Amino acid sequence: MKKHLNTLYITSEDAFVRKERETFVVEINNEKVFQAPTHSIENIVCFGFKTISPALMAYCAENNVGISYLSMNGKFLARVYGAQKGNVLLRKAQYAISDDEFLSLKIARPIIAAKVSNYRYLLLRHQRNHPDISPDEINAAASSMGNRLKRIEQAQSLAELRGFEGECANLYFGVLSLLITAPGGDFTFRQRSKRPPLDPANALLSFAYAVLVNDVRSALETVGLDPQVGFLHQLRAGRPSLALDIMEEFRAYMGDRIMLNLINLRQVTINDFEVRESGEVRMSDNARKALLTAYQKRKQEEITHPFLGEKMTIGLLPHIQAQLLARFVRGDIESYPPFYLK
Repeated sequence: MKKHLNTLYITSEDAFVRKERETFVVEINNEKVFQAPTHSIENIVCFGFKTISPALMAYCAENNVGISYLSMNGKFLARVYGAQKGNVLLRKAQYAISDDEFLSLKIARPIIAAKVSNYRYLLLRHQRNHPDISPDEINAAASSMGNRLKRIEQAQSLAELRGFEGECANLYFGVLSLLITAPGGDFTFRQRSKRPPLDPANALLSFAYAVLVNDVRSALETVGLDPQVGFLHQLRAGRPSLALDIMEEFRAYMGDRIMLNLINLRQVTINDFEVRESGEVRMSDNARKALLTAYQKRKQEEITHPFLGEKMTIGLLPHIQAQLLARFVRGDIESYPPFYLK
């Protein structure tokens, strides 16, 4: 079983990251503010182009430690790679499946079924915990999504599958505002807005998804799969289509729940967000740090994997799903088992 390691997130504009013996060191204004053993870090994620010493970059390239650059809002900018060690035969099989709609559908159907099922789980779990909050609306949305699950499992084309996915997303996001229980009415959610996010809840969601897809991308690369070539998301230059495919299973569990907890537990306030003239809502440093802290804590929690029946940290889930997908692509298992909340 792969060991769960940490991700080092660098958010300060003045940060400098270097290697000192067998440790990673972060300095701000020539003062050491963080130090960790190299063997405990799996990825370094920089928000903005922070300075990283050449020696550290060389070490990361040689030892499969990922270095990613994201904008301050979480948009992917670049990733530093060492020599590619992926299995070329595995990737060749992956490309063949991607070119075959029937085989792609065999992977995409269970992924979307898991995504919708996990959305329903989040709604119903919240309803159990807060039975007095709009039960009819939430139950109706969950019921409609349940009915569409049967159609998803029988979809005959990727276009049909994407249509059912879109319907379920509209149902889910149509009631997501009811899960925001923080008093005061400062946080609202009318609909999903991405580029740009038009309210604080959407800004938190977009940032969480960006962090999550980077973790999934790293996991796919680790097992030798090409994160650019997916089965549900179409090929597009610069888009990590396969990472977006696998992330669908984790949106509710590792994205939406964190957003809701940050708002409902008042770990962020409306003052942590700025509305630009264009209508775009931007997060403050405090909001970014609060989300990253919550995300890291979430990854440390333990769960029993629903397919493997083994206990593991939540942070390992993207790696486990990447391994299971690689096994299917190689022909070691008959179908890909996605991640279901139970």
